[in-house]
Amino acid sequence: MIARCSLFPPPCFSAVRIRCFAGETSDTGILFREKLIYLQDLNVDPHKALRVNPSLRSAPISSVVSVETLLSSTGLSRPAVGRILDMFPDLLTSDPESEILPVLRFLSNEISISEQDIPKSISRCPRLLISSVDYQLRPALTFLKTLGFVGRDTITSRNTVLLVSNVERTLIPKIEYLEEGLGFTREEVAKMVVRSPALLTYSVDNNLVPKVEFFIEEMRGDVKELKRFPQYFSFSLERKIKPRHRLLKEHGILMPLSEMLKVSDGQFNHWLLELRLRSAERR
Repeated sequence: MIARCSLFPPPCFSAVRIRCFAGETSDTGILFREKLIYLQDLNVDPHKALRVNPSLRSAPISSVVSVETLLSSTGLSRPAVGRILDMFPDLLTSDPESEILPVLRFLSNEISISEQDIPKSISRCPRLLISSVDYQLRPALTFLKTLGFVGRDTITSRNTVLLVSNVERTLIPKIEYLEEGLGFTREEVAKMVVRSPALLTYSVDNNLVPKVEFFIEEMRGDVKELKRFPQYFSFSLERKIKPRHRLLKEHGILMPLSEMLKVSDGQFNHWLLELRLRSAERR
């Protein structure tokens, strides 16, 4: 675990890398070019990085190397580290000790994510690395615990993305919509989001509202079914929900949401054919 310092790299690692780039000259122009080459070698777009993070221009290459060293020590591959740094160039001039290590320790010590799963958490949600533990991650975790993300339903490497959501601006509005828009109690909504954590990542206006409207107005569904199958909101309205509903409606077939959506296209078409045959036999 991070608390046992397994993520601290050997002290000689970065020094060796730095000497490769800067040990033979003090010319700032050459050092700057070497920094650009280093970034390109990481598959980080130097022009984008300098535009987003102007401080990178004057930062010593040793600071950039120290960031890569720490991220690599978590188990992330070099291509993965490069992808993350390209996505968030501000990390290139961050202080590993005071800005990145607190996040890693938070994941390890306060959420109990295993050392093996920490790279998965970071890969799935690199934004964790630029989030404040005190002002973002810990408040989000506290709120999520009130919803039931505890014990066997605790936050895992699969849903740490929830931790980067602002409680007041992002999480609470979604909870309130499910309560007020669907008439569910807070306890019912809590059970829904624990069963389907991705619910808290969807846009109210672009996902929840249109899917609820289609379910109620076009499918004539009972909102109680959404409570039983909150995964409904994870399926594409245009590519899956509407086409499958249309086929079932054309053949006068009723099917629970879970059966309608969870199966593959091939299985769905096979079931549809069987249902049509049975219906024809009854006639």
